Amino acid sequence: MSKLKVLAFSVSIDGFGAGPRQSLEDPLGVGGRTLHGWFFHTRTFQHMVGGEGGDTDEDDAFARASFDNMGAWILGRNMFGPVRGPWPDDNWKGWWGDSPPYHVPTFVLTHHPRESITMKGGTVFHFVTGGIHEALERAREAAAGKDVRVGGGVSTVRQYLQAGLLDEIHLAQAPSLLGSGEALLSGIDLTQLGFRCTRHVGTAHAQHVVLNRA
Repeated sequence: MSKLKVLAFSVSIDGFGAGPRQSLEDPLGVGGRTLHGWFFHTRTFQHMVGGEGGDTDEDDAFARASFDNMGAWILGRNMFGPVRGPWPDDNWKGWWGDSPPYHVPTFVLTHHPRESITMKGGTVFHFVTGGIHEALERAREAAAGKDVRVGGGVSTVRQYLQAGLLDEIHLAQAPSLLGSGEALLSGIDLTQLGFRCTRHVGTAHAQHVVLNRA
């Protein structure tokens, strides 16, 4: 059965999933890059960006597993780009260039309509103006029985959490303090939502925590 998952989602020790003031120069917000050191050194990441080498350790195992059995993705608009308001034109096609790492239909939440974009490597961006439930319905249909991954950002993950729609969460807690930014779990009672910790693994770069909903 298809599940809705948040995987390989990096957070700081003080609970922030992104730094403040996202921009073209700081797509993860100021300081946000420090959350992802556990990922950048892996073979999975190096392969994604067309590089060679990279470590094949426990961090890489979590990174690699986060792409297993994915039939579709859901992204908030900030995860697609820094453009705000109505789309001024069709020039911006995402942070990742011509060949994004998704390789499946990817549904972008937005308030402003835009035609779908077909990218290299199998990624097709679809823009959804009807909210999280419409995006999930379309993503599940496109996934054809495979899982759907909510890639972020923080606001999008929180919306799916608060709606009781997520089945599994893998957080990678980085040894980093941001002080401010976008708090992932503030005000959310995970136990009330039915989540339990089912796995935790510490590495030199992160504490990996897997939460499953009963």
